[in-house]
Amino acid sequence: MAKQVAKKKNKGFHKRDNINGFLFALPWIIGFICFSLVPLMTSLYYSFTEFNPVKPAVWVGLKNFEYIFKDPLVLKSLKNTMFMAFVSTPVNLFIALLLAALLNSKFKGRGVVRTIFFMPSIIPMIAATMVWIWMFDPTYGYINRVLSSIGIDGPAWLVNPAYTKWALVLMGTWCVGTTMLICLAALQEVPGSYYESADIDGANSIGKFFNITLPCMAPVLIYQAILNIINSFQYFTQVYVIVNASSGGGNSNAGGGPANSILMYPLYLFNTAFSYMKMGRASAMAWLLFTIVSILTFIMIKVTKKVSESGVGGE
Repeated sequence: MAKQVAKKKNKGFHKRDNINGFLFALPWIIGFICFSLVPLMTSLYYSFTEFNPVKPAVWVGLKNFEYIFKDPLVLKSLKNTMFMAFVSTPVNLFIALLLAALLNSKFKGRGVVRTIFFMPSIIPMIAATMVWIWMFDPTYGYINRVLSSIGIDGPAWLVNPAYTKWALVLMGTWCVGTTMLICLAALQEVPGSYYESADIDGANSIGKFFNITLPCMAPVLIYQAILNIINSFQYFTQVYVIVNASSGGGNSNAGGGPANSILMYPLYLFNTAFSYMKMGRASAMAWLLFTIVSILTFIMIKVTKKVSESGVGGE
């Protein structure tokens, strides 16, 4: 009898804990439904309609998707975005890993140096972009002045379509501080016994890096690559500021730079929705972007799992 009473009490406590947990989570659940799930489903519905803020939505079926697959600017913006995703990401990871390796060694003032390298990551992106616009100025910019001092005639970075995307890649190296810290933490988690065994076997620094350090850090690096690629597909603020600064904030801000060379997909999506007032078409573009990012993320997660299971040195 006593066991049954205790069992009922435990069941009551368990039920009460579940209710309390649900009540604590309820504000987040309501926020997720109202501000994430409902807008997501609404966007899916609007992707099959034609509408703008001044007239009701009209069902058009797959017309929006047919249009965006035929629109040359969609393909152009996707190519530009892919460039940023698959060129800027490895460059940023390489620089972050290099800085992490340098800062992992012991020297005086190491903490101060780490802080200095991390600080650019917390500077507001708009302010940083404005500084970079000045630095890229072909006549008065600091970058071309440095190049001219060593006998190199610097290009018109943000004017010549051949250099605009490379200028954005260079800008991206400014904000690798967060990735650098994560790589630094991963470096410090590599067991020292691995290096001791490699020293006994007579391995050099390059061999230890490629056979111990890199395999141990591979899951972290791939995870950071996933985040960087996702962020690249949301690349908007920098190009929006550059285009507006070059156009003086006029009507030409609906463009994408010289020959649309920096027309990123999110910028074209934004222009479609708020400059051209094609909300339904923009919703279809958003779902295309969601599909592409989901597929790439799924592939990279599979790669991460495979790398994690392979272990150090492929064992």
